[in-house]
Amino acid sequence: MSPRTFSSLRARLLLWLLVPLGAFAVLNIWFAHREARNTATMVQDRLLLGSARIIAQQIQYEDGLLEVAIPPAALELFQSLDQDRVYYRIASARGVLLSGYAELPPPPDTLRPEESLFFSSVVRDQPVRVVAYAQPVFAAPGEGPVVIEVAQTYQAHQRLVQQIWATSLRQELWTLCLVALLVWIALRRGLKGIVGLGTKVRERIPGSLVPLDPGPVPQELEPLVGAINGYVQRLDTQMAVRSRFIANAAHQLRTPFTVLQTQASFGLRNPDPAQKDEALGAIFQGVRHGTRLVNQLLSLSTAEAGMQHPRPSLPVNLVDLVQRVLEEQAALAQSKDIDLGLDLHTDRAELMASSSMLHELVANLVDNALRYTPPKGVVTASVRRVEELVVLRVEDNGPGIPSQDRTRVFERFCRLHDDEVPGCGLGLSIVQEVAHALGAEVQLSDPATGTGLVVTVVFTAAPR
Repeated sequence: MSPRTFSSLRARLLLWLLVPLGAFAVLNIWFAHREARNTATMVQDRLLLGSARIIAQQIQYEDGLLEVAIPPAALELFQSLDQDRVYYRIASARGVLLSGYAELPPPPDTLRPEESLFFSSVVRDQPVRVVAYAQPVFAAPGEGPVVIEVAQTYQAHQRLVQQIWATSLRQELWTLCLVALLVWIALRRGLKGIVGLGTKVRERIPGSLVPLDPGPVPQELEPLVGAINGYVQRLDTQMAVRSRFIANAAHQLRTPFTVLQTQASFGLRNPDPAQKDEALGAIFQGVRHGTRLVNQLLSLSTAEAGMQHPRPSLPVNLVDLVQRVLEEQAALAQSKDIDLGLDLHTDRAELMASSSMLHELVANLVDNALRYTPPKGVVTASVRRVEELVVLRVEDNGPGIPSQDRTRVFERFCRLHDDEVPGCGLGLSIVQEVAHALGAEVQLSDPATGTGLVVTVVFTAAPR
């Protein structure tokens, strides 16, 4: 049987039903064998006792002597196809052998008149079944009962046991086969809903995100159908978001490339060196903008991958990382004459996180603040530890974000100041994605005084 057969639910259910049934059948066969032995022993004992009583009826007391005649009927009871040996022994109450085989042992216990005793013994190196019967002699009550013993070997007994047990075995096997067939038919009918559901899923058009209509299904399958439809709905939503993202990304990339093409064409056609230099400068700015857009798209893709497949986390000191990011952004701050500062409330704030993803989060926060803060403004990053939490704050005195737009700014390519600051609207989206991947929470609020924006990211600190 192939491994695919055992992967079938029907085959597994049948197997788990037949295993206990098979164990029960084996136990039943063992009991049947024991009962067959008991039945054969009972039949043999009755034959032995009947033979002993026939012999007992022929005992006579005449002239002070006990006379015994063995009638042929007493031994004809044991005639069969099996070559069994039959032994007999007649002895007086005092143990004197009257007739029969002397090697047949006497009964182990004393018998009362008309009492019988069955036991097993060995005669001439063969196991035998023996019956001892005490026959009273009414003509001579003083003599005591005469003990008649009849023994038979076990060939017929074993043959009868095998016949009875073989009959029981055949009945058990036929019953097990019939039960297996009925269970298989019941499973086919019972699992018909699952098979039909699988057929509907296989026959769906590739790419179709329409909820599954299962039709009438067993009650146990309703949670599965609901889970499939829920997954389809989430997948539909995710695909719609991705489609919008791809469309917006294509639009954002097409615009700078179109501008670059126009500027390059203008520079090539214009003979004036000054205007060529101006066109080259514009091309340089366009390339830099396109490069930043591509880098942000890659960062967003990396953050999404981190959500689905988390990277190995190592202890990262957020204080050192923020200091490194501020050093990297110092040139941009200096070009706009912005006071870029760091306010530390602790010298060590370790997080269990991916260092590259955490760097991306901090870099986008600081870059966003610097781009939207006017010249001679102030941008301050701070790190503090509060019990088992690490809090990162980036505060600026730029135009800020109205409270009604603070949910929308996390959407991709969302820009509230299109004409004032160059950008593509991915900074806060990247921050949100990375924060979710790191299990952190992002909050937007107003500064204590003046205008601007405060972005707070709350992390869970690494164990001390």
